[in-house]
Amino acid sequence: MHQPEPPPPDGLLPLAATALDLHRATCTGPLLAGPDDLDALHDLGCALLRLLDVHAERATPIQEAATPLREARLRAWQLTDLLHRAAHAAPGPRPAPTHLCRRHHGAVRLIRRRATAAELRT
Repeated sequence: MHQPEPPPPDGLLPLAATALDLHRATCTGPLLAGPDDLDALHDLGCALLRLLDVHAERATPIQEAATPLREARLRAWQLTDLLHRAAHAAPGPRPAPTHLCRRHHGAVRLIRRRATAAELRT
């Protein structure tokens, strides 16, 4: 028997997924992302880190739900850190470092409050 489609989730996540699909379909530029693209990806990575942080903290009373969310938060931090380094290393005109680095310092403060030094090294 055919199962009915679940209702679409509320919020910005479906919009973000649609935007990624659109970007993938229309990406005709150079193969290497420029500093501005990496800056935009870093911004998205920081937003994902904050979103996962909120969900991980809300799920803390439910150990089974909180553990994978905390692990996802650490992976989002690793993604954000790598994108920050890539934006600084990319050839071409640099994005304003104050915006990129200020945003990254906010992410650093968040993850250091939530994770141990050992967790950050994994």
